[in-house]
Amino acid sequence: LERLKEWAAVGKQYGMVQLIQLSHPGRQCPKGLNKETVAPSAVPFSPALATMFGTPRALTHEEILDIIKRFATAARICEKAGFEGVQLHGAHGYLISQFLSPLTNKRTDQWGGSVENRTRFLLEVYKAVREATSENFIISVKLNSADFQRGGISEEDVISVFKAVDEAGIDLIEISGGTYEAPAMAGAKADKRKASTIAREAYFLDFAEKIRQHVKCKLMVTGGFRTVEGMNAALASGACDFIGIARPLAVETDLTDRLIAGQDVRYAVKPIKTGLPFVDKMAIMEIIWYAAQFKAIGQGKKPNPKLSPLIVFLNYAKGNIKAVVQGRVNSRKSA
Repeated sequence: LERLKEWAAVGKQYGMVQLIQLSHPGRQCPKGLNKETVAPSAVPFSPALATMFGTPRALTHEEILDIIKRFATAARICEKAGFEGVQLHGAHGYLISQFLSPLTNKRTDQWGGSVENRTRFLLEVYKAVREATSENFIISVKLNSADFQRGGISEEDVISVFKAVDEAGIDLIEISGGTYEAPAMAGAKADKRKASTIAREAYFLDFAEKIRQHVKCKLMVTGGFRTVEGMNAALASGACDFIGIARPLAVETDLTDRLIAGQDVRYAVKPIKTGLPFVDKMAIMEIIWYAAQFKAIGQGKKPNPKLSPLIVFLNYAKGNIKAVVQGRVNSRKSA
């Protein structure tokens, strides 16, 4: 808690409103990190990712209730530490997203089936967090505009989910999309966007314009913004109230200062490629390369745009292997 308080205090010095993202990976947890993964249903990954992620075990009803309580506890700790709010990660194929998608939720009880049942977990998490925190504590949720996978959540169901959390009282919805198997959040589906959307940079702005008609809460669009003109145009359109920036900040830490100063900012995010086809197809490569940049920043170092993706991947693989070995050693000791 003391480290979290220190973190929150630093942000307050600069007048920041800080929200901590709360998430549970569900089945999207690498084999090396957990002996067993859990999810709404025991749905395996596609062959391309099956070597990295194992088939999860379906959660029991009691385990689901326990996870809901854990989200609430985490939010309470964040508020006690001095943060202004939390964001529930309900996108990108993590646990909340797994409950929402019929592709990964095959349950036949109260937690699956109809869109209302599939939304239940998210709503119960939101209610628990709201009850565990003060009235002015900000609660946001990050949701997919689509899974970008055959058999994933339909647009009709997505709109239903957005309306449900809006009616429940959510303060802010961040719009994104995709999963590890279909990484639209990293631009993997950009070539399938409409020409008008590509011209406006943002990956999910078309959907934001559509959902704006159905919800009253604040909306944020993240993904694809690279110029001041693109950001201002999105805000002026009324489709969103906030602009989210992620990857550009990992290599240009002064980007927001330059934006606020009115400078002509133009940033091009290049695909992260190792040269190994089976690796480059994975969304995880984009994630771990940019995570390595943020890790360096956190250690007081400067980001390195020329950092070798192959070296980053090999270090990641090495860490996973080490975790697997250590996990087996610990299991034998406790046996």
